[in-house]
Amino acid sequence: MFKFQNILPLFWLTVLLFYPFKQSSLSTRNSLLSPQNRSFNKLVFNRLIEEQNGAVIDAYMEKFREQNNLKGVAIAVVKDEKLVFSKGYGFADEEAQIQVTPYHLFRLASVSKLITAVAIMKLVENSKISLESKVFGKYGILNDEQFLNIKDKRLEKITVRHLLNHSGGWTQHYGDLAFLPKAVSKGVGDPLPVNIDSYIKFVTTHRVHFEPGSNSVYSNLGYLILGKVIAKTAGTDYETFVKKEVLEPAGITDMQLGGSFWDEALPNEVRYYQPEDGQPIESFDGSGRMVPKTYGGNDIHLLGSAGGWLASPIDLMKLIVVIDNEPKVKDILTHESISEMTHVDPSGLDPLGWRGTKEDGEWWRTGTLPGTSALVKRQPDGISWVILSNTSNYKGPRLAIEMDRVMSHILAKVDHWPDYDLFAFLHN
Repeated sequence: MFKFQNILPLFWLTVLLFYPFKQSSLSTRNSLLSPQNRSFNKLVFNRLIEEQNGAVIDAYMEKFREQNNLKGVAIAVVKDEKLVFSKGYGFADEEAQIQVTPYHLFRLASVSKLITAVAIMKLVENSKISLESKVFGKYGILNDEQFLNIKDKRLEKITVRHLLNHSGGWTQHYGDLAFLPKAVSKGVGDPLPVNIDSYIKFVTTHRVHFEPGSNSVYSNLGYLILGKVIAKTAGTDYETFVKKEVLEPAGITDMQLGGSFWDEALPNEVRYYQPEDGQPIESFDGSGRMVPKTYGGNDIHLLGSAGGWLASPIDLMKLIVVIDNEPKVKDILTHESISEMTHVDPSGLDPLGWRGTKEDGEWWRTGTLPGTSALVKRQPDGISWVILSNTSNYKGPRLAIEMDRVMSHILAKVDHWPDYDLFAFLHN
């Protein structure tokens, strides 16, 4: 079995001994080094990763990256709510020869749904809405005059819970509406690029495909609508509410909604890659331009609550440790809310926000977009991890299976993780 080296060089051991790693609360954890020491802070973090970096992990990750033709990959591992490993592999930007680091921001795709579900549960805890609140109709949350031309009365049965567990009543028999802005534009007479109001007008003037609450069929559309529900209920825009009520309490400041085009990329955001034989498509904005799928093929800001967030692997782990029902770090949701999100429904309905949950405490969330593959997992043995890539390949969503496999191999080989907490070297 591979074991991390326990003996560090004298300087770094001294740092470890005199820095308060073992912290029992989120507020203590975020009592970090002062701004003037942040460069030193990052240096220490990177040095510790180098010292604790096992050749076995590197070998597995490089082989995984090569076999799947991925430009860049980043991972993070938490053990007992302590960050014990995080590293990047390959290129954040191959053209500029920039290596991936644990600080780079990646599109999260549908992992964003987990963030949205947490935001909804915050509203529930604050008694602003309930999971059984109706979404449409005169007595629903989205009761603006422009949304009251309801064609199918079954729409008025849809609750917040139905949107969260993909049982709102929509299928993808005619395609995923979240990625069909032209159809929405034509259906409601709004020009491209359409916005969320256009989508809601489309939904209210068309029929649902099955009785709400009777079945779970994966629905990006439902999570687009949840973004509007949050904004309407909170009285502010979706992103602002999430940052204030979810991310800030978790000690996360870098996560934000992404842009669609290359010139909207953030300074610390990775570059996205599609397979070499990927063909250009028409831009979502109605300009008629032919663009790569990774930059202009989809309206990332519109996808927002369903698939528009950016994060580093470290920030994603920060979020997981405050919604995991574990005692060492104070959660930002109640035990009851977390249990509600992860409940295994005997009738087969999906969990809330997560892609899948098991009775033993294993939870996971996947995400896929052109140029993006993501998987975050919480295991019942105290380990949680995330793997992010800036490349999509022909496997599409099935790449998550390979991600899970390589991480399983790594975790089987590492039988001892460091006792210190690398979260202590992060700053706001």
